Amino acid sequence: MSTTDAVAFWDGVHAARPAAADPRPNVRLTETVRGLPPGDALDLGCGDGGDALWLAGRGWRVTAADISAVALERLAALARSHGLADRVGTVRRDLRESFPPGAFDLICAHYLHSPHEPDRAAVLRSAVRALRPGGRLLVVDHGSTAPWSWNQDPGTRYPSPREVAAGIDPAPRTWTVERADALRRVATGPDGRTAEVVDHVLLIRRSA
Repeated sequence: MSTTDAVAFWDGVHAARPAAADPRPNVRLTETVRGLPPGDALDLGCGDGGDALWLAGRGWRVTAADISAVALERLAALARSHGLADRVGTVRRDLRESFPPGAFDLICAHYLHSPHEPDRAAVLRSAVRALRPGGRLLVVDHGSTAPWSWNQDPGTRYPSPREVAAGIDPAPRTWTVERADALRRVATGPDGRTAEVVDHVLLIRRSA
């Protein structure tokens, strides 16, 4: 599928729902990053912007990347209304074509699952290369199918965090796995329904 088609799809997804007034950060981000010193962060597939705003509110300088101009315009407006415009920058990017430039202390990749999914291993390899020494890559993937998921294929297989790490580099020399967990939680879907879901959490640290 072309970039034009993917942009139209994701712009349509965001335009079809009201803009979030106070988007919440992902729980796996807050529990993992809370104790880290702030620096430069990259939020891949930022969506409504809850992660970017949470990080910026704690002193991080955030580059928020998404394919959807609708999502990015809404996030920029929220950053201004929260007094965080100087800490949140947005960049429109199709990760199937190119990776955002820069060097980062933290890169977040939450739920990069899509009908127009990029080559995830290639994207994550680019992310590892974009880390500064001592920087971390946090990858959070679906480990189960929620009732509200766009993909209800019962045959879907969700790679484990260790498998995702091996797909990045089977013999890493410049990074180490700090966390590779499958964790359960109760999540709330867009329609208000709740269900138990599984998150696959991978945290990689680039060697100094």
